[in-house]
Amino acid sequence: MRRISFERSFRELSPMPALEETDQQRCCWLHSSRRLFAAAPRKRNADRGQDYNDTDGWLQIPARAVNRVREIVRIWLCSAVIIPFVLTPLLAEAQPAGKVHRIGFLGSSTPTLEANLVGPFRQGLRELGYVEGQNVLIEYRWAEGKYERLAALVAELLASNVDVIVTAGTPASLAVKKATTSVPLVMVAVGDPIASGLVPSLRRPEGNITGLTSMGDELEGKRLELLRDLLPSISHVAALTNSGNASMKKAVEVLLAVGAALKIKILVLDVRSADQLDKAFAVMREKKPDGLLVPADRVFLTNRARIAEFAAQQQLPSIHGYRELVEAGGLLSYAPSYAGMHRRAAYYVDRILKGTKPGDLPIERPTTFDLVINMKTAKALRLTIPPTLLLRVDQVIE
Repeated sequence: MRRISFERSFRELSPMPALEETDQQRCCWLHSSRRLFAAAPRKRNADRGQDYNDTDGWLQIPARAVNRVREIVRIWLCSAVIIPFVLTPLLAEAQPAGKVHRIGFLGSSTPTLEANLVGPFRQGLRELGYVEGQNVLIEYRWAEGKYERLAALVAELLASNVDVIVTAGTPASLAVKKATTSVPLVMVAVGDPIASGLVPSLRRPEGNITGLTSMGDELEGKRLELLRDLLPSISHVAALTNSGNASMKKAVEVLLAVGAALKIKILVLDVRSADQLDKAFAVMREKKPDGLLVPADRVFLTNRARIAEFAAQQQLPSIHGYRELVEAGGLLSYAPSYAGMHRRAAYYVDRILKGTKPGDLPIERPTTFDLVINMKTAKALRLTIPPTLLLRVDQVIE
């Protein structure tokens, strides 16, 4: 029978009188607690005058040692049950609640017009574990197509102590850049952020700015080419622009260069607000262009119904920077997925809230573009869409 001294173990657990040497020599430690604390029959060892527990005749431990162990274990068990009930409420009060992040969303148009963009952004946040009202709050501000309101709206967001600001478009991004160098900015669908002075580099934007660019200025030439593919004989195109949008300057330069190469005359019409649309319409009635090009700008998005209605009245084939204008009755649109870009913006917000510096996150460029056509409008204009162009169409609106 193997016997192991356990005097040291008992002494470390709790102060107790040392066992007599004769008892120590008779003790053995059993690693099975079930057998150790089982109620075993007691018998008298006549040779030593001491009560012992006897389990199957092979475990022999002094009864008073077993009782002492039982007492110690009972105290431990009571402590394990009682202490959590006592300490848990105290610890809950001592520990601060989880941080609720505040995101500022600065929109250049209206909640209704940008619902299809805000929705994907919120979805992206949910996919990353953010629940509005629990661990994140979104403060919305809307310029309603009036860029002169942007500075005041940015000031409101900064006063709300937001952790990061998300913007759509170059004017809103520039307004944030001018107002703060500390609050992170995630741009969405800006034109050329380098040419507009937002960042020095796409790879290393530096400072408090990062996000996604649509590289919209480069797309105006492509849109003109698509309009020519649809109407090979086109020679005169009216193009709306907004000099209040910094990205439009380069866009116009690109458009004029492509127009010259295609031998298409470009009539540039500056529209900085809804009030100036009527003047632009009047000029087009007088000049009678063969087509209309409308770039991506929130003023045009906000007033898409008026623009689409004018093009239909004048029988003008049109191409746009937003698919929403095609849904409103325009003919074609060619653009990146703005909804997808807003969903991707949630990734940037998540990285920033988790400690990444905005300037260390490269600005992404779109890799895919969608060509959308409104066949109802094409039929109204009595246009036959070339098969080669139809093969390139990503979506047809009937």
